[in-house]
Amino acid sequence: MPLAFSTRRDFLLMAAACALFAATPAYAEKSPAGKVSVEELMAPDALPDVVEGSANAPVTIVEYASMTCSHCAAFHRDVYPELKKNYIDTGKVKFILREFPLDPLATAAFMLARQLGDKRDAAVDLLFSQQKNWAFADKPLDGLANVLKQTGIGQEKFEAVLKDQALYDNVNKVRNRAAEKLGVNSTPTFFINGDKYTGEMTVADLDQIIASKSAAK
Repeated sequence: MPLAFSTRRDFLLMAAACALFAATPAYAEKSPAGKVSVEELMAPDALPDVVEGSANAPVTIVEYASMTCSHCAAFHRDVYPELKKNYIDTGKVKFILREFPLDPLATAAFMLARQLGDKRDAAVDLLFSQQKNWAFADKPLDGLANVLKQTGIGQEKFEAVLKDQALYDNVNKVRNRAAEKLGVNSTPTFFINGDKYTGEMTVADLDQIIASKSAAK
């Protein structure tokens, strides 16, 4: 049965509302907070990048994260798997996670993950997924050691890594360069083809941004 309007005024109000709804975009693209040159962003740093995805991907995402950052953990738990499946594994995105520890515990976690070589990112994902079991535990270092036993890091190696002054310094050099040269002051911070985005990043945000960057190539 057709919808009936009691008055012409009701009809006009409904028509105006429909027009307003149609003119409203379904999703507003997340706006960048700034921009840096790709050359500066990709310049050699104190630690080599661990790169995921094709070197020839049209879109490069660099994330600066802290291992004790709950928003970073949420991204890696809820968003990163979709990013990997839809874009990294299909050759559309090159992804790099860089260290930006906000406290000594985060520095320790990054140092230990670095010792796993090409398994670093898997260790990072593990630590983010179990963040509450170590970062917010009564004895966080004990919790960190227990989680990392799953990667094969025993207590002796755990303690040795945490005494590695050169590695400690290099992790902090990565953070300091990001702060001084790229303007990073919070986590997570993302650079997507040089455009800077801060704070929460959703799957929908990434879909929109990656589509825009890919079309611009």
